[in-house]
Amino acid sequence: MEPATGRQITSLGRADVSDLERSVTQASEAQAAWAARPFTERAAILRRAADLWTHHSAAVQYWLIHEAGSIRLKAEFEVHGAVDECLEAAALPSHALGEVMPSESAQLSMTVRTPVGVVGVISPFNLPLLLAIRSVAPALALGNAVILKPDPRTSYSGGVILARIFEEAGLPDGLLHVLPGGGDLGSAMVTHPGIRAISFTGSTQAGRAVGELAARHFTRTHLELGGNNALIVLADADLDQAMSAVAFGSFFNQGQGCVIIGRHLVHESIYDAYVHKLADRASALVVGNPESDEVALGPIIDAKQRDRIHSLVMDSVAAGAELLTGGTYDGLFYRPTVLAEAGPGIPAYDNEVFGPVACVTRFSTLDEAVELASNTQYGLALGIITADVATGLSLAKRIPTGMAHVNDQTLKDDAHVPFGGMGESGNSARFGSAAANIEAYTDTRWITVHTQVPSYPF
Repeated sequence: MEPATGRQITSLGRADVSDLERSVTQASEAQAAWAARPFTERAAILRRAADLWTHHSAAVQYWLIHEAGSIRLKAEFEVHGAVDECLEAAALPSHALGEVMPSESAQLSMTVRTPVGVVGVISPFNLPLLLAIRSVAPALALGNAVILKPDPRTSYSGGVILARIFEEAGLPDGLLHVLPGGGDLGSAMVTHPGIRAISFTGSTQAGRAVGELAARHFTRTHLELGGNNALIVLADADLDQAMSAVAFGSFFNQGQGCVIIGRHLVHESIYDAYVHKLADRASALVVGNPESDEVALGPIIDAKQRDRIHSLVMDSVAAGAELLTGGTYDGLFYRPTVLAEAGPGIPAYDNEVFGPVACVTRFSTLDEAVELASNTQYGLALGIITADVATGLSLAKRIPTGMAHVNDQTLKDDAHVPFGGMGESGNSARFGSAAANIEAYTDTRWITVHTQVPSYPF
């Protein structure tokens, strides 16, 4: 269904456990030959895939706009990300995949990294292409086969399109399987003995269930989960200069992102000016059908998610927050919302909203700002706005998050850097960077070689 209009735009079947069994069997059979291919062949296919994302950019953007409710800027962002992910993955096959180790005896002692085999990828709706390709591309590049389960709401832009691009790039048959399905299929993937590693991106609640199942079945898991990220704005901040970044970090993709700014912690001396500037910026943003290039926000993915957002906003107002702008919707189009006096105890402040809602509260000292920012079960991203970079860096070191950005908003992700969080934002796994991908999708083996069989005391 198209979120903006409610019309049906495509029809896809739903996979079940029998489909999974066939896919795992085929993937296992194809994987060994794929891993044995010259590394240059695997790298070349990833480079061709990168070129094809650019070549088919208009068609891919069409599906992201119509199926995921993406504005054009966000669709372009995902396609650009897919190109980068494939180019970075293309460098992995030629990366040094082992070490020579010291040894007391006359032997060659070394470690080598080998593919885990079949990797399961479970990806979400909010950035369906980017959050699938960032696992699919490196897993394939390192010699694995992949079973991809995209979110049922975005199975075309987050699944079918990937399969078609890699097929056109020359990926051999049997190495990439796209299985649209629900939670039951995801659970079956986690517990299947033929799937050695799971890459999951989604909510903390679902991630906890994945982690529990995986632990019982000794399945390696890489969990990238929720976030309720803080932006700390110090007294010396230039608010006029910062407001563009603040609004972008709060309302991009309708707030549907784990690295969106949820909590705005603002020094008391500039608090009033800040909340009114942010409310003015939010009220000026155009919300509508993302087919139009004029809109800044498109639709929420579905009515269930919209109703959850609205419930958190209304409960927050009832709890004492001041609604400065927003808090209304037309269909699935939710107005960007600013809640003042929205600190601890306010539902939209305490929870990950996953919608276009900015909660603003005040602090008086740096220690108080650190306490407020740190007082959450999440630990994904942090932003700090200040004219004093040294103070900003000092603050960043005191607050436990996987990522921190001084003089920028929290929504940042580059294909070549390690992306991930702490606490209930994940299990400290990382997406991106050669080291993180090699750790995620290969096993370590120790191998020794002697020139002759040594003697032992038996």
